[in-house]
Amino acid sequence: MVEILKSQRQLLDFAQVAFVVTDVHSKIAYANRFAERLFGYQRHEMEGQRVRILFLEEDLTYFLPNIVYLTLYKTGFEGEGLLKQREGKKVFVHISTASFREGGEVFLTFSFHEIQRLKNLEREKTEMERWANLGLMVQEITHRIKAPVLSLRGSAKRLMKRSPSEVRSHGDLGRISRETQRLESMIQGVEEYVLISRPAFAKENVREVVEAAIQAGSQGASRKGIVFSLDTGNIEGDEFFFVDRELAVKALSGILRNSTEGLEKAGPGSKKVKVSLFADEENIGISISDKGEGILKKDLSYIFKPFFSTRPGHVGLGLTFAKMVAAEHGGEIRAQSQRKKGTSVTLVFARDRRRKVRRELLSSEILP
Repeated sequence: MVEILKSQRQLLDFAQVAFVVTDVHSKIAYANRFAERLFGYQRHEMEGQRVRILFLEEDLTYFLPNIVYLTLYKTGFEGEGLLKQREGKKVFVHISTASFREGGEVFLTFSFHEIQRLKNLEREKTEMERWANLGLMVQEITHRIKAPVLSLRGSAKRLMKRSPSEVRSHGDLGRISRETQRLESMIQGVEEYVLISRPAFAKENVREVVEAAIQAGSQGASRKGIVFSLDTGNIEGDEFFFVDRELAVKALSGILRNSTEGLEKAGPGSKKVKVSLFADEENIGISISDKGEGILKKDLSYIFKPFFSTRPGHVGLGLTFAKMVAAEHGGEIRAQSQRKKGTSVTLVFARDRRRKVRRELLSSEILP
C-alpha cells in the first residue's frame, strides 16, 4: 500500500492539504509534500515516526487516543485542533480521519487543513460587524443627544434669568438632572460595547456567577416589591463552566434589570423574576423570565440592535451588550416574549471550551 501511495506521490503532492497515512499502530507510513510544508518536517523525518509527533503534549492523553479510537472503530473523526510544528510552533487545523483495509492490513488516513487564515477572516468579519454597529451608534447618538442638549440649554437659560428662590419652585433643575443622567447612561453603554475586552476565561462556579448577577441586577428591586427566585434545575452541587466572570455577570445583570423595569406596572402578585438554570453534556443555560409588559411580536427581532428600546428614555444597549458577550464566549442568546404575558431571555455558555473528545478517553483500548 505504501508503495502505491509513493508511486502516486506527484498526484498527492498536488493536493493543498496535508495528507498522512499510518499503520494500525499510528506509525506514519506516508506523508505528502503539503504535510512537509505544514509541519516543517522532511518527509523522511516523519515516515517511521508515530503520528503523536504532530500533536501537543497535553493532547496525547485524551485527544489523540480518541481520534485513533473513532477512526478504527467508528466512522472517523472530523473537527478542529491545535497541532505542533517541528520548531514547536502551534498550528490550527481541521482534522479529518478515516480507515481502510488493504492486503489484510488496516491503515489510517489523516488529513490536516490549516484554518488559521479562515479564523482570521472570521474574526475580521466580526470586527467589521462591530464597527458597522458602531457607525449606527454614532448616528443614533447624534440624533439622541440633540434633544437632551437642547433641553439642557433651554433650562439653563431660564435658570440664568431667575432668582435662587424661583429656581426651587420650578422643574428646571430636575429636568437638567434627568437629561444629564440620560447622557451619562448613553455614553457608559457605548463605552461598554465598544471597549469590551477579549474574554479572560476561567473555571467559575455557575451558581456563584448567577448569584453575583442577581445581586447586581436586583438593586432597588425590593423597594418596588419585586421578588427574585433561583431554580437550579438539573444542576446539582458544584457545577463549573469556563467564562469571563466579569463579562458574564454584567450581561446577566443587565437582562435582570430589564426584567425589573418591565415589572414596574405589574400587579403585586406578578412582580416576580425567575432565574432558571439548566445543563446538558456540553452547555450551561441561564434563563431569566418575568410576567411583565412583554414585547410586541413586530419588535422582537430588533431587541438586540443598538439603541432599540420600547421604553421611552432608555438607552437600549443592555441586550446588545449581552449578545456581544455571548458571541465572544462562543455561546448564544435567545428571547421569547408575548405582549402583556412576559418575557424570557436565555443565555447559553459552553460548559467547557474543550469538546468531550479532548477532555476524557472514549475508550481505554487505544493508547497511541
